Parts: sequence; structure tokens; C-alpha cells
Amino acid sequence: MPQVVTQMKSMNSGAQAAPTAVSSTIPNREKALKILSKSIYKEMRQNGYEPKQIVALATELISLVTSDIKEDGRLD
Repeated sequence: MPQVVTQMKSMNSGAQAAPTAVSSTIPNREKALKILSKSIYKEMRQNGYEPKQIVALATELISLVTSDIKEDGRLD
């Protein structure tokens, strides 16, 4: 989730600057992906999915990403 960072703009007139909200994304995607994957796994297990079915989901996700990479001709 993006976080708002407050920055001060300096002014040449010597007057105090008012804080300005600047939107910036804090790169915590690896942590977020870990939390998301654990949540999805837990939710699926609680809803009766077997590990084999969860592996099938993961395999399908990998397949979709692989297709995107092939179409784009790049690897991010």
C-alpha cells in the first residue's frame, strides 16, 4: 500500500516552509508478497483445498507469468 511521505519545501525568502504531502511507494513488495502468499495458502487450506490443489494453482500462476514473459520478450 502506498504511503504518504511529508517533505519540507525550502523557500529562499527565509519564511518557514509548510509540509507538503508527497505520494511515494515504499518498496516492500517482497514482504507483501510473502504475507499475501501465506494468507492465500491459509485461506485455501481452511476452505478444504488439499496441498496438491494449491500446487496446481501455483503451477497455473507460473504458467501465466511465463506466457507474459515470452510475449513481452523480457524478464523483470
